[in-house]
Amino acid sequence: MYVGYNEIMNLSEMQKMAYQNKLDKKFNVANVDMEFNLLYGEVAEAYDKYSKKQEGLGEELADIAIYLLGLAEILGINLEKEIIGKMDKNKARKYIKD
Repeated sequence: MYVGYNEIMNLSEMQKMAYQNKLDKKFNVANVDMEFNLLYGEVAEAYDKYSKKQEGLGEELADIAIYLLGLAEILGINLEKEIIGKMDKNKARKYIKD
């Protein structure tokens, strides 16, 4: 856990933090294609942990979230707003079950 970051943060704050960490560590913030590929790799790692029933699945899911937050910041997308909007849309959607 980040020292000094044990208060509750919203997704927008986490998004900015994930991006700042990329800057601080001199990670990629320019090549969006590469970021999508790295995100895909994190999803694959999480699935591997899950399918092999190995420990560490939670950490891999956190990696996915961190990459996604960073990518959203790179693209200038307020992910918190988008998630809330999508959840509202899904709640109102009528699903037809077989």
